[in-house]
Amino acid sequence: MRLAETVTFGGSALNRAAELRGDADALARAARDRAAHAILLWRGKPLMHGGGPDQGLVRLPMDHPVLAEAEGAPVLLGLEGDAPVFAQDISSWQPPTGQEVPGDGFRDTTRQSHPGLPPEQVFTELRSVMSHLQPRDAELAATARALFGWHRTHRYCAICAAQSVPDQGGWQRVCPSCGAHHFPRTDPVVIMLITHGNSVLVGRSHGWPEGMYSLLAGFVEPGETIEAAVRREVMEEAGVEVGRVEYLASQPWPFPSSLMFGCRGEAQQTDLRIDPVELDDAMWVTREQMMEAFAGRHPVLAPARKGAIAHFILRNWLADKLD
Repeated sequence: MRLAETVTFGGSALNRAAELRGDADALARAARDRAAHAILLWRGKPLMHGGGPDQGLVRLPMDHPVLAEAEGAPVLLGLEGDAPVFAQDISSWQPPTGQEVPGDGFRDTTRQSHPGLPPEQVFTELRSVMSHLQPRDAELAATARALFGWHRTHRYCAICAAQSVPDQGGWQRVCPSCGAHHFPRTDPVVIMLITHGNSVLVGRSHGWPEGMYSLLAGFVEPGETIEAAVRREVMEEAGVEVGRVEYLASQPWPFPSSLMFGCRGEAQQTDLRIDPVELDDAMWVTREQMMEAFAGRHPVLAPARKGAIAHFILRNWLADKLD
């Protein structure tokens, strides 16, 4: 496997069984299959086996009583071997009084347990456990979170404003009024390792945890190439001109629906002109300083969280594995 394919959420060769999506009878048979199972999400948080670094997704049989609380039909994620795997959402469930209230998703460390499930099975913020997941669990959780997020925010037809309905096993929405078909949204984002000699450019957004810096990133605009987006974003955010740009790796980022294109670029100068609206701060960091940060010994700097493509790119840059 290429290095680029080892990024978190980078894929596990899941058979997504797209040929079943348009066959209502086949979908019904798959849901009745005795080997079929479902993963469960609540407000974007997957149900996990709690405790310890070996936690993984809980897989429930399709006739589990808790699934009766799910909103809408199950979404077909694919096949694990010959076993159909679905996802269901119970975001309307209200945790009992006394359970922790979920915090901001970026920093949410709370866990919620459903009374119909064993107490060690808990809903957990995906970003807090993503680096511990096996590739298959990571792909399933990311796919389900992105799809449910899209269904939640795209209930109405963008053409005639009538309420649309899920179709194709959860991979489309169809408008019963005008017949329009709508597809899951994925937003392209560039994230870039910008270097000058032995140093790398990092920045931080407003509201990030104290000391946390990451690679610069931004959305690709209509009519723009990935390379052009890298150069534009770095110039807009930090005032740095970028020359050569090359692609490194990609990462699905279901928070809510991005596809991150990891790139590297060569800065033409080191003078910074920071846009205070876009960034709280930006700075050049030497390789030695970044190594200290990854080792937890830097007095100020904390790198991007493990599991994010920024962490992946920086770690492999430090190990000279990007060339």
